Amino acid sequence: MTVTIRPAERPDAPLLLDFIQQLADYEKASDQVEATLADIHQTLFADRPQVHALIAEQAGKPVGFAAYFFNYSTWLGRHGIYLEDLFVEPQARGAGAGLALLRGVARVAIAKGCRRVDWQVLDWNQPAIDFYRSLGARHQETWLPYRLEGEALERFAGES
Repeated sequence: MTVTIRPAERPDAPLLLDFIQQLADYEKASDQVEATLADIHQTLFADRPQVHALIAEQAGKPVGFAAYFFNYSTWLGRHGIYLEDLFVEPQARGAGAGLALLRGVARVAIAKGCRRVDWQVLDWNQPAIDFYRSLGARHQETWLPYRLEGEALERFAGES
């Protein structure tokens, strides 16, 4: 079945929120989703959005999405893309939607002069790891992800 990729549009906001919840369910983290429909509208569909999304469709039906934003490498002196989320509904997996979404993000990167696309994958998600390796992606073993969030972020930001 043919997969088409298109940029997400404002009417897709409820669909994106549903995909986000489905992704969180898959990652066993559904209780961590705080995003609301208003958040999706304010971030992805603002006048000058800082985050973007692509929608995968099979036979005209949305089956997945990719959310990404631009980052920057001082070493390369160029922008890159950070792939925040890639999700395909379970019944559509294996039919090329994930590949088409990732290729769509890669095409945006090339068109915008970006030098790389970065993302993370959960260490237990072997199907995704195998998929990414099959594309030629490399695990960045020497870099450890860190996060400052919630109360720790607020406390740190408030210190002088």
